[in-house]
Formats: sequence, structure tokens, C-alpha cells
Amino acid sequence: MRATVILVQVNPGEAFTIQREDGQFQCITGPAQVPMMSPNGSVPPIYVPPGYVQQIIEENGVRRVLVLPQAEFHPGGHSPLHHPPPPPPHAHLQAFIPHPHHPIMPPPHLYSGMAGSTGDMNAQYISQYHPAHIYSEQVSSDTHPPHGRTPFVHRDERANKTYERLQKKLKERQGGQAGGGGSLVPSKDSPPLSPQKSRGTPPAGGDLQNGLGYKGVEEQCQASATVTGLGTECPGRERDVEPGELNEKTQALQEWLNNMGKPVVMDIQARGASLGWVAPVRTVADEEQKEGEEKSEDPSFSYEVSVSYSGKDGKYNTAYSGKELSATIEDLRPATDYHVRVQAMYNCLHGNPSEPVSFTTLSCEPDTPSPPRKASGTKSSLVLQWKAPCDNGSKIQNYILQWDEGKGTGVFEQCYYGPQKQYRVTKLSPATKYSFRLAAKNDMGVSEFSEPVDMMTSCSVPAPPLRPELIQAGVTWLCLQWNRPVGSPKEDDIGYVLEMEEEGSGYGFQPSYDGDEVSCTVRNLHRSTKYKFRVAAYNAEGKSNPSPMSEFTTAPDRPSCPCKPSIKGKPHPTSFRMTWDPPKDNGGSDVTEYVVELSEGLSGSSWEQVYRGSAMECVCDGLKPGWSYQARVYCLSEGGQSPMSETLQVQMPAVPPGPCQQPRVVGKPKAREIQLRWAPPQVDGGSVVCSYSVEVFAPQAEEGKEVYQGPELDCTVCGLLPGRTYGFRLRAANKAGYGPSSERTEVTTGPGAPEACQPPHIVCKSPSCAVVSWEAPPCNGAAVTEYRLEWGAAEGSMQVCYTGSGMSHELKGLLPATNYFCRVQAGNVAGVGPFSDVVLCQTPCSVPAAVSSVHALRESEMQVEDRSSDREEEEEEGEDEGDGPSPLLYSPSTCLGLRWEAPCDHGAEITSYLIDIGERQPILTGPVTKYIIQNLQPDTSYRIRIQALNSLGAGPFSHTFKLKTKPLPPLPPRLECTAFSHQTLRLKWGEGPAKSTPTDSLQYHLQMEDKNGRFVSLYKGPCHTHKVQRLNESTSYTFRIQAFNEAGEGPFSSVYTFTTPRSPPAPLKAPRVERLDESCEISWEALPPMKGDPVIYCLQCMQGNSEFKQIYKGSATVFQLANLSSSAEYRFRVCAIRQCQDAPEIIGPYSSTITLLPPRIETPASSSSMGPKTAEALRPRRSLTDEQFSFLIIALLAVTSILIAVAIQYFVIE
Repeated sequence: MRATVILVQVNPGEAFTIQREDGQFQCITGPAQVPMMSPNGSVPPIYVPPGYVQQIIEENGVRRVLVLPQAEFHPGGHSPLHHPPPPPPHAHLQAFIPHPHHPIMPPPHLYSGMAGSTGDMNAQYISQYHPAHIYSEQVSSDTHPPHGRTPFVHRDERANKTYERLQKKLKERQGGQAGGGGSLVPSKDSPPLSPQKSRGTPPAGGDLQNGLGYKGVEEQCQASATVTGLGTECPGRERDVEPGELNEKTQALQEWLNNMGKPVVMDIQARGASLGWVAPVRTVADEEQKEGEEKSEDPSFSYEVSVSYSGKDGKYNTAYSGKELSATIEDLRPATDYHVRVQAMYNCLHGNPSEPVSFTTLSCEPDTPSPPRKASGTKSSLVLQWKAPCDNGSKIQNYILQWDEGKGTGVFEQCYYGPQKQYRVTKLSPATKYSFRLAAKNDMGVSEFSEPVDMMTSCSVPAPPLRPELIQAGVTWLCLQWNRPVGSPKEDDIGYVLEMEEEGSGYGFQPSYDGDEVSCTVRNLHRSTKYKFRVAAYNAEGKSNPSPMSEFTTAPDRPSCPCKPSIKGKPHPTSFRMTWDPPKDNGGSDVTEYVVELSEGLSGSSWEQVYRGSAMECVCDGLKPGWSYQARVYCLSEGGQSPMSETLQVQMPAVPPGPCQQPRVVGKPKAREIQLRWAPPQVDGGSVVCSYSVEVFAPQAEEGKEVYQGPELDCTVCGLLPGRTYGFRLRAANKAGYGPSSERTEVTTGPGAPEACQPPHIVCKSPSCAVVSWEAPPCNGAAVTEYRLEWGAAEGSMQVCYTGSGMSHELKGLLPATNYFCRVQAGNVAGVGPFSDVVLCQTPCSVPAAVSSVHALRESEMQVEDRSSDREEEEEEGEDEGDGPSPLLYSPSTCLGLRWEAPCDHGAEITSYLIDIGERQPILTGPVTKYIIQNLQPDTSYRIRIQALNSLGAGPFSHTFKLKTKPLPPLPPRLECTAFSHQTLRLKWGEGPAKSTPTDSLQYHLQMEDKNGRFVSLYKGPCHTHKVQRLNESTSYTFRIQAFNEAGEGPFSSVYTFTTPRSPPAPLKAPRVERLDESCEISWEALPPMKGDPVIYCLQCMQGNSEFKQIYKGSATVFQLANLSSSAEYRFRVCAIRQCQDAPEIIGPYSSTITLLPPRIETPASSSSMGPKTAEALRPRRSLTDEQFSFLIIALLAVTSILIAVAIQYFVIE
């Protein structure tokens, strides 16, 4: 009859309980399919809890057993484990029951009757077989509704009341079972548990930690990470809840969390266990309170499972944290007692842990034993030994030893089976390698085999080894090593015997080591002693000959301590000299150096090395005056360091105290007093400070004045001036005297205007830019709010260029190589302080400035500087004669003369100028300001600009200006004399009007030779005629003429000579006429001879209206005319005549006429009757002279002009 596999299907939220072969009950929660084997093909009887029915469904040859609730059954009314009858045993049940990876616990109503039920089971339901591993299918997240509730459970009112009563009973039972009566404890009739070892201590295995394996620790960490994210929203933060209601709800929820029942251990394995628990239940009072209210959804709790392996009250470690109602704890130690408890949590609330439940893991096969080791061996046998592994709760009965028979194929055969821990393998081949492995067996099964280990049988007698070598030498020991004999296989077990002979002992070689190591340390030797060594090898077959001999010497011992040091001379405040004697025992080697250590105080807690050398005395300096010191010495040699010498105590003499800290101001400084306070000096000089001295320094004073002396630590200084900064200095005194003064403390009494700033610092960034910076002056108690910077090229004309709170200012547009002056002034709320000292700044040198003023040279200035030797000789001759020739000039038609003003050299002397004349090659000149450009084209315009150069480079070009060369100069015209007189010559040249406008381009230059033979200029202008006046009579004059225009001056013409005629006599004044009786006497002025020529006179007379007739000609100046007519009127005039010797006479101009009236006869009566006016009228009239007539005309013109001006002023302007 064939066996039949039956699948028992458990729905979600349901539980299926079976009895395993070991007698324990296994609770399987749905959804799950439990395979069961029926040997006869029939469905085994399945016992279901009350209210449930089974249903068999066959699909594709597979029959399924469904356990479903009845329609009238209300969950939670009965326990699912209600004394079911024992199921029939099945021999093959163990192979078909699955192992649950993540078991899902049933809903709370199914577990309400299970708590503590296993304790009431009879012993007949618990079998003696080993437990089987139970697996269940993993339930997906979509099969469970929210909060872990079953979808098909519906409670009516009666079911709810029944559930509440059961919860109350469960709570009472949990309270009565505080001692752990609800845990899985076998009854008295149960068979004893498997033996357990080391239950009070943690397991020794490396894979366990606090009773849990590494997997459990990882789950614990994951659970902790999960728990930290739960309490994001506390119950106290619900919206629209009153404080009183909030506290009540929180207390009710806390009480709910505290009602956590004990967990149930559902499945126990050797290295794991499955747990289940029920959610916390409400109290009956809470349920009755909520009956009248609208039912709200139960909260979703999270749970934390803790495990302890050290007893009920031991330390618990978290093994699981989550919202499920079941958990599997893995990586436990077999046959070990554990305690487990559960704690419920909701957001930030934590309930009390449940009562712990104890369980014991099952026994299992032993651990893997360690590989066996070789105890001894020969050529044909090996003795193996091993240690017992952990039996995991069941005593080890036998050991299984396997070997590969020396074939090396990896196939092992059993060579021993028994309870012993050693075994001798015989009948082996010499020098052959064999592999062995070991396993242990107990009632639970056979462990895994250990790692294979290779062992080798012995060989023949080994060869002599090489001589031993020295690794390190000590004072009483020598560390030696040697090599394995040549030709010995590595598998051969070889031992070594080291023999030693002390030099001079006479005992020969004595064994000092016997073992299988290839190195040895020989001890208990004498220092600085020579020893001989040799080594021999042996194995199971025999001993080899000794190796060659080696000699080694032990190291010397350390010397003894030096003698107690002593002070040499008198100690100084900061140093002393100490000396010592060498040690009595040098340890077998000379002392190489001494080390001196020094300690402050008499405690000797810390030492500092102050000397290291070969001398036996040293100076300890840098010490503190008045302190006590301890000194000690030790020495060094090849043998090591000696012990410390005896301690030398030294007391340093005291010195005056060290400097004090600056005295500080107490409170706010007043206007005329300051209160100071200070602390004692840090260095008292080795003696107590007994007095203090305070010195005050007035502003800008070098010497201070003592204002306080005494033992107090504060004082008040009075008599100060407000708004001043004072310096205070403090010094302390002890029995050795006053120490150095402290640093000054600057204190300002009351606010005042700032002090004068320090001279500003000027940094020239470029020849035209400078940055002026300054430091803040003493503010005299009020912060500086403003700075004023004055800047100028002269010290007396500086102007404010900056006002603000900045500490620097940048000045631009400066002139290079120029001296500037500046000063700065600070101000605050109290006023403006004085200016700082004036600072002189010179800007750096730069390239020259642009040439600003350029002028064209006049033609007279365009002189040829370089003249020929002939010209120089002519000049010298001319100078001797008194007449120098005119200088040579450059032609303005082919040359342009330039003159410019030297620009500012900006601190570097101008070395040259560059003249740019357009397309022509630029001209480089020296440091001159005048230059003549030659070889130019006539009548041509040029664009010229000039650039100055110095050692720093070329400056900018000047403005471009235009110059034009003149056309070629004109030729001289022909000169002729058109009119002449004894004093004048009228000259004419060229063609054109006599007078020309000033705009005529062609002009003329007329010159006349003077008495010295030099030509002097007579006329220069555009006219074509010129009258030469003030000449001498009968004199020859030489003339030349030159034409010039914009092109320049043309050549002079040939010399023209013109002679003036002789001059006529000068005009005479009107003669004087004096009437005689019938005649008249005419007289005139006499003229002197003219250049040797005599002068005669010609007198003419006109009678009436007739013409003038000559009446006299001679040299006399008086003439009498007789026979005058009494009724006729006479007019007379006279002229002078020059009688030339070689030329005809020259008649001068006639004088003005004078009239001689005829006389009138007057009767006496008429004469008496006539008045003086008639007599005056009858007098002869005198005519006006030419000068009188001219004066009269000028007077009339002046009067007329005045009248016209008055009329214009009156009628036009006003």
C-alpha cells in the first residue's frame, strides 16, 4: 500500500495544532498548507477546535483538508486546544511538515484560550522523539488587512461581551501567574530534558553574542531602527482634544499597553525558537465605558522581543522589533536555558514588559572537532591525539577517525571508531605523508569532519646541522639559531640538542637545550664571558654528529649608580653647578655618558633631563629663584643604564619679584581721579610680596611719579586732568627688593577731542596716483567719527580733499616728480583734534609731459650757426673796421624753424626730442628747444608734432600744427629818382601805384649807405615810391633795394647813386620900412654865407597895382628909396641870392610883403575933434604873418570841433 500525501490548508487568521514526534505541540497559523503523509492512503483524523469543521477537497489528484469556522460559531468562545485526543503516530511525519520562515500568528481571539494551556497537557501527548523543523509559507502583505485584523471576523454584541469576560479572566490569570506559571514547563510526568552545560555563562563559540548569533544581533539592530521611526506622532498631539480628555486617553492607552500577556513558545529547535503573543487587551471597565460610544478603530501596536541567557533577572537583548504577533529567534546555542519577554509600544508610549517565559533549546549533534595532532611517531607508526568538542547537550559516545591511506587522492577511509581521544596507527611506510580527519558522534547524530591534517612518518638518522648562529646577546643569556639538517624532509620530526662549554670552566660541553625548535635562548650565563656552542640533530632513528663549534660572548651588565652628587660653588638665583663621582662598578664596560635629571619641588613627581655627556659636572640653569629642586644622576655604558643616584636637594636664593600684570581701572574713569586695582605678580621671586609701588606718567612724559606705595592691591589716583591719557606702571617688592615694572596701562580721563594723528603714510601707486593712509590717534575717551585730509602742492596752501570715517584715501590726477604736502586731522563728538605733522611726498618720475607751446622761428632768427672759415675771416675783418656783415640766414622756402618750450621733465632730465613731420623720417634731436628743419620743398604745407624723451621713455606727442614753407623770394626791382631837392630825393621802383594796401604780399626793403659804409634801412613796405628827406645839399647818396614776400627776402639790387642839388638861401622875414620925409628906409635881416658862397639881396617894390620891380640888388641890408609919391601905396619884398662859384646864382624865396601907405594931412581942428579911435584907424595896418595866420586857422578849427562835440553829446547821446 502506497503512502498518500495530504495537504492540510489553514486559512488566514486560523490556527492548526499538531503533536510532533517529540511529544510537543506545534501551532501553525494560517494561511498555510501542511503536508501530512498517510501510510495507508486514508485521511488521518484531524481534530478541529469547537466551532470549526473540516472539508476535504480533491484537485488534480491532491486532496486538501480545509478547516473552516461554522456559521453559528463565535470566535473567542473556546480554546482551540480543548483536550483533543491523541492523533495516531505517523512514522514519516517529520519529512513532510514544513519549516516556517516567517510564521504569522493567529488573531487574538484564537489565542485567548491558549495562554497557559500547554501546562495542563498530559504526559502521553509529549513524545520522546527529536523535534522536527516546521516551515510555513510566507504570507504576502496583501493577504492581511490593516492592523492585523482578519477580514471575516465579525463580532455581535454577545460576542463582544464574551470577549471582554475572557480578557478579564486572562488578565486575572496573568496576575496570578507572576512567577512564570504560564511558561512552557513540562509536568512532573514528563521525561527529563537533555543535559545542559554552562548555562550560567555565555557560549564559548565565536558565532554567538550574548546568547544570540550574529544574525540575531543584525535583526536586533534592524528592529531598533524600526522602533526609532514609530513615535512620530504622540497621542497627546491629537487635534481638537481637551487637556483633561488628553490625559485620560493617554492614561487609558498606557494601561492598555501595560496589559501585555506572556509570549508563547510555539516551536523550539536546537539553534532557534518561534514565539507568538497576543495583543494587549483592554480592561472590563474600559470596555463598559466604550459601549455607549461609537466604536473607534483599535490602534496598531508595535512589539519588541527581548531575550536573556543569564537568567530571569539577567540582561535582556532585543531580538525582534515590529508589528507582527510572532517572531523567530535564530542563532541560539543548543541545550541552553533562555528567558524571553515582549513589550508593546504605540508611538511614543511604551508598555511594561510582559512576564518572562523560559525555554530550553534542544540538543543536537556535537560541534566540529579540531583536527587531530601528532603525539609521536616512528618510521612505521603515528600516535594521534585530539580534544573533545562541545557535545551540545548530548554526551559524545564515539569518535570517527578517517585517513587517506597515504594515497593523496582525497578519499578517506575509517581507521578508528571508539570513545578514546588518541589512537596509534601502525604498519605505515617510512617518510610517507598521511592525511587524517576526525568527527564526533552522540545520540543526536554525527558532527561534521574536521579539516584534513597531514602527518609524516620518521626517516633515517639526520645529517649533522650547520654551526649555530647568534641572534642576540644579553647580559646573562644568548639567543641562538640553527638550520635544519641538509637533506631531511620537512615531514620528518627532528629534535635538536644544543651543547655549551664555558671558557675556562674545564667541564667541557654540557647539554643546554633539547627540543624540536631551531632556536634557543640560553640563560643564567655570566656577563662578558665567552661561550662555545654546538648542536646535534636526532629523530626516532638516532642522533647525528655535532655541528662545527661557534663562540659567542655575553653582553656586559649595566653599571652601578654614581655617587651622590654635590654642589660646586655657591648657587645663583637661576643656576648652580653640581659634580659627582663615577660608579664603583662599571658592569664590565666603560661608562660612556652621564645623564642628570632635575625635579621641581621636594615631591619628585616629575623629572626632566637637563644634561647628557661624558663630563662629571654640569651647570643647571634656567631655574626659578627661591624654589627647591632635586637632582639625580645615572650613567650609561655598553651594558645599559645604571640605577639612579641619591637625590641632591638644592634651595635657590630668592630674587626680586617678577613683573606684575598691568593695573586695571575699576569702574568708569572720572574727570580728575582714577581707581586702579591689580593682582599679585605671577613670579614672586621665591619670597612673599610685601609692598607695591604705582607710578603715573603724564602724557608724553618720559619719567614717572610715584603716587602709591603700600601692601594693598588697589589705590585711587587723584589730581589728574580731564580728557588726558595717563600711563600707570606697577612694580612689586619682597625681601630681595623691587622687581621690574609692569607694562604701562593707558587710561583716559573723561572724553575729549582726539590727539594729533601720526604723520600719514603715503604710497605712490603711479606717478599720478597716491594712496594716503593713517592710523587712528588716541581718541581721548570718545571714538573718532571723522577724519579730514588736507593736500596741496605748497605747505601753506593745502586744502581739504577728503572727509569721512575711512582710514585711507586715494588721490588721482597728480603730477609726476612733484612735491606734495599733506596732513590729517581726527574729530569726535567732543571736537576736532590738532593736525598731524605735515608729510612731504614726491611722486615718482615719469615720461616727459607733452610739448604744449610750439612756435615758428622768424626769418631773422633762422641764422646759420655753422659758418665757413671765409665767413669767419670776413666777420673778423668787419669787426676790425667797425662794420660787421649781416648774419647768414636759412632760406624760409626750404627750411622751417621751430622753437618750443621745454615741457615738464617729470623728474627725469629730457635727453632728446622727436620731431614727426608726417611722411618723412622722424627727426631725433638733442636736448634743445630750437631746431631748423632743412631740405624742404618750397611752398609746401607740413604737419608737425614734437615728442619729448627721457630715460624713462617717450612722452606724448604735442598737438599737430601746420607750417608751410614760403615760395622762392622775388628779384629786386629797378630803382630810379623821380624828384629831388637839396634836402629830399623821391625814389620810385617797380610798376604799380605809389601807395599800396597793407594786404599786398609783395613788399620792398629800401636801404641807404651811411657815412660808415653800412646800409641802413629807409623804408620797408608795399609802396613803390619813397621820399628821402633831411639830406645834405650837393651830396651823393647810394641806395639799394630788395623785394620780399611770404617766401622771404630776395637778393639786393645793384647800388644806385643819386646827388642832391645846392640849397637856395633861406626865406627872409618881411622887411622893415620907415618913412622919412619924401623917402623911406627899407631894412632886412642879414644871412650868413652858405658853405663859403656869398649871399646878396634883391629888393623889389610895387607901386599901386603895378608889378614888382627890382629896386636894389647887392650885399647891403638897408636901402633908401627917395622921391616917394605922397599919394601912392608901396609894397616891398626882399629875397636872398646865393652866388655859387661854379654854378649860376640860386635865388631864394621872397619874403612876405610889407605895405607903405601914403601919409595923410591932418588939420588942427580936425585933429582936435577926432578922437583917439579915429587916430588909431588912420594908422597904417600891418598884415598878418604866415605863422600868425596858421595859428588863427588852428584856433578856429578847435573851437568848431568843441561845438560839434557838445551838440552830439546833447542831441544824440542824451
